[in-house]
Amino acid sequence: MTTSNKESRTCSQGHTYYKSSACPVCPICEDEQKPDQGFLSKLSAPARRALENHDIHSLQDLSTLSEKEVLKFHGMGPASLPILKKALDSEGLTFRLP
Repeated sequence: MTTSNKESRTCSQGHTYYKSSACPVCPICEDEQKPDQGFLSKLSAPARRALENHDIHSLQDLSTLSEKEVLKFHGMGPASLPILKKALDSEGLTFRLP
């Protein structure tokens, strides 16, 4: 039988949640902030935060960056690239060439 090392935490908004990692992100707040539509809604929370932390809120903003630049963002992984490429392509945009 395995034991859980999750500890109870309360965020600044008063949500109580359990986590085993040092990550300070409240999953309840994160879920409330997730967009309902658009390309950001298709990404994982860390990938979405990575773009938002770099003021990337639209596909036009995203198209000013190269794939290599985006992959350097903390929280952005290679699994997000196909999602981003498809979203850019749907608007006739691409990543900036290196």
